[in-house]
Amino acid sequence: MTGAFLDWALETFSGYVAADELSEGPYGVLSAVDNRQYKRMLSEVLDHDPRHEDIEAFCRRLQQALEERNLALQGITTDGSALSPEPLRKVFGEVPHQLCPFHVIKELTQGVLKAVAKERERLATSKPKVKRGRPSSKDKDARRLVRKSTSVQQKISALFPERFLFVTRRLTPSERKRLMSITRGLPHLRKLREIMEDISALFDRRCHTQTALGKLKKLRQWVSRFTWIGETFKKVFSPSLAKALTCLDDKLLPATSNAVERGHRRHHKLQKSVYRVRSKVC
Repeated sequence: MTGAFLDWALETFSGYVAADELSEGPYGVLSAVDNRQYKRMLSEVLDHDPRHEDIEAFCRRLQQALEERNLALQGITTDGSALSPEPLRKVFGEVPHQLCPFHVIKELTQGVLKAVAKERERLATSKPKVKRGRPSSKDKDARRLVRKSTSVQQKISALFPERFLFVTRRLTPSERKRLMSITRGLPHLRKLREIMEDISALFDRRCHTQTALGKLKKLRQWVSRFTWIGETFKKVFSPSLAKALTCLDDKLLPATSNAVERGHRRHHKLQKSVYRVRSKVC
């Protein structure tokens, strides 16, 4: 992508770029898209999986194209790939680098849903076994076990279809009431919901990055107190979560890298019925 096309893509350059790499079978594709104008500026096809040196060379191409037109890069957004930070730092220096919070929150969400699934398994094993048939009205212990077994089964049945209540960013009053109902007697599940709400609050665009980092520090101290959480909120202590808060200081810096990933999704959708075109022979 050079010449007239590059001139067209950069004539209304916003200063913000979304960059990403696409896995294409045995190949790799590097792409850079204007993150506010949604114009693809550069792309490069590799005959191998992307490496640090490939991304660095690609970034230098982008830097050269901008310098030739007296344009300045104000910010760049990528996903959580470990390949990007070092080459971007080498080429663009102190230009703000935003990590897409969608990828960070996705991992946290998956951790919470796994924790809910484990709780369903624990409830299933703790459910008392009862004899077949209706217990005698005189056998109070048997009737008590039946009531307990029914109550536990209702919780197990409710946790699966209502699992989204633990990870949804905002709950309506009726949804919150439903959540409190199905977690009655399960305070640790309510704690998972409280932590997710605090994580979502970090990305409030009315805050500055420094304020959000202060909140994150307190959140990490709070989460570290709950040893039973285990691997569920391991991502809270990752540097990538702090990196995803960069956009709070620049209201024009897009938080997500959807501008470039949207094109990748369209590309894969076209291939969906003929995945063989991704083979090396083709």
